[in-house]
Amino acid sequence: MFLSILLNFSWKEFFLGDQDWIFLLEIVLRTVTMFLTIIIGLRVLGKRGVKQLSIYELVVIIGLGSAAGDPMFYKDVGIFSSIIVFVVIIIFYSLLTYALGRFKKIENLLEGKAIYLIQDGVFAIDNFKKENLGSDEFFAELRVRGISHLGQIETAIEETTGEISVYFYDEKEIKYGLPIMPNSLAHSTRTIEKAGHYSCTFCGYTENKDIGSAGNCKNCGKRNWVQASNKKRVT
Repeated sequence: MFLSILLNFSWKEFFLGDQDWIFLLEIVLRTVTMFLTIIIGLRVLGKRGVKQLSIYELVVIIGLGSAAGDPMFYKDVGIFSSIIVFVVIIIFYSLLTYALGRFKKIENLLEGKAIYLIQDGVFAIDNFKKENLGSDEFFAELRVRGISHLGQIETAIEETTGEISVYFYDEKEIKYGLPIMPNSLAHSTRTIEKAGHYSCTFCGYTENKDIGSAGNCKNCGKRNWVQASNKKRVT
């Protein structure tokens, strides 16, 4: 009986499913196309979508996972096709890695650059918008590091991995800055009733204001202000 099964077994279907040999070339083209599509999609989503993983590690995981999964569930997907996908991804990944090491422009194009999000306690507004970061999400990450206002921060940089590096002012150099505690921006004002330091709720620009109209921010032109804080950082 076992011999009969072997004699009637379709090895072509086992390796190729219901496809022809010419389809193997199409697999190569499909794999390269989807590999590039995934990279482009992840670049559009921004670095936060791949935090703690490089884009290429994530692409390899997605690509290999799909290649390994489909033959397990679909009879018309041949094992040999899956193996080709594995080989193409590995080769293409190796070529891209080589190109990244040789050509800086390709590295910048695919992985992006580290950018400043905060400089001297003020948002780098243009850069912040490019990365599709929500202020609540960003403030939460800063609070985890014991930060209560932007005046404690000299610079904050988003790395190519999506991680945020923060460099602090020395305790003696801490300035007044925009408070980032929960609901700290809920009660903004356009009229100063008590003289003191106030921060623009949009960009974090801080200045000393007298009683009267708060006026427009000199950095971004917005008009909403909150009282600034100069508390020391909790470590």
